[in-house]
Amino acid sequence: MILKLNDKYLKKFISEHEYECIAPMVTVADKMLREKSGLGNSFLGWMDLPENYDKKEFERIKIAAKRIQADCDAFIVIGIGGSYLGTRAIVDFLNSVERQGNGKYPEIYYAGCNISAASLNDLLYICENKNVCINVISKSGTTTEPAVAFRILRAFLEKKYGVEEANKRIYVTTDKARGTLKSFATQQGYETFVIPDDVGGRFSVLTAVGLLPVAVAGIDIDALMQGANDARIAYSSADLNKNDAYKYAAMRNILYRKGKSVELLVGYEPFVGTLQEWWKQLFGESEGKDGKGIFPASVIFSTDLHSLGQYIQEGERILFETVLSVNDTKSMYTIPYDEANIDGLNFLAGRDINELKQIAMRATQLAHIDGGVPNIHIELEERSAYCLGYLIYFFELACAMSGYLLGVNPFDQPGVEAYKKNMFAMLSKPGYEELRKALEERNI
Repeated sequence: MILKLNDKYLKKFISEHEYECIAPMVTVADKMLREKSGLGNSFLGWMDLPENYDKKEFERIKIAAKRIQADCDAFIVIGIGGSYLGTRAIVDFLNSVERQGNGKYPEIYYAGCNISAASLNDLLYICENKNVCINVISKSGTTTEPAVAFRILRAFLEKKYGVEEANKRIYVTTDKARGTLKSFATQQGYETFVIPDDVGGRFSVLTAVGLLPVAVAGIDIDALMQGANDARIAYSSADLNKNDAYKYAAMRNILYRKGKSVELLVGYEPFVGTLQEWWKQLFGESEGKDGKGIFPASVIFSTDLHSLGQYIQEGERILFETVLSVNDTKSMYTIPYDEANIDGLNFLAGRDINELKQIAMRATQLAHIDGGVPNIHIELEERSAYCLGYLIYFFELACAMSGYLLGVNPFDQPGVEAYKKNMFAMLSKPGYEELRKALEERNI
């Protein structure tokens, strides 16, 4: 199977009758998703996206990617949250597999995802002697972090190439017809791509938001979309015995009701790290509301076993782990024999490091289970664009189901706006005068 949900490590934590009890709720939630009758139903475009995506724009993305590859050796993605996390997850996950040959594709850099003069200055220094193109991704164009980065990097390009040439090197992914950024892009003549109205930011990686920079990185976006579409077909049943995405959501909900309020997504490869960051936004922003929600966290083992392993093993029993393993990483290395054997490890000589990793994973899972930490295990067949597209859709569908089972709207993020409003007021943005006065009175 492309993706296997293994529940053998949950036997002592979840009983069969608990799945039977939650199954009717899954059926109701599935109907709301399929019929678009539940909370946030205007943002369900991602569900059929792998089949119904805009084929003309898809081809235009591939053409633009080839042009960018020819024009530059540094491609800067400007965005924050869902406007860059999915892209970075895919590029980092597939980097050494898909991008064969050093220098064949542009290096991908990221800006507008923090407020750091040091980071921006470092990026500008790196780009001084490189040919540069940028892709600014924003629905409105007024989100502070990417807007500031775009202002600075646009000036950098215009100084480096002149306005006319710079305009050819700027690509914009934004609203189809509205917003400040769309208007400015039309005025300047930038090539633009669309963020669909019915797809929220954290579900947008399989739109132009992610597809353009991923294609620039030399990754097969046809395979990525095919994997997602095959997952869409595979997870079309409401039956927990036939739909592993829904079963994963059910497992999470059952464990949450038992006081397991923190989920650790565990990876055993460094290339999983930014995928974990995307996953954290997907679930954290979708579920964390109304005083409810599982807190999403992540670790890379065995690295983090030497820092967090003690807490996981013997700390508060509020954790459960979802282990994501990749069966074929497309990489091997045999441990050599050492005549001196100063480390006493010649008993490992001739064995592949991947075998060592698999044994470490099983040993850790058994230790944590014995320590009272439930373990869910997701196995991905291989490190490929197809399998990653499959996994992305699995997580998106599971997240939507999990939100509905929790009784929240998984497609809004009202809490995110609070800090933005406060920041606008403190920066004296027009229209926020009353809030600024109120904050000043609080002496903050």
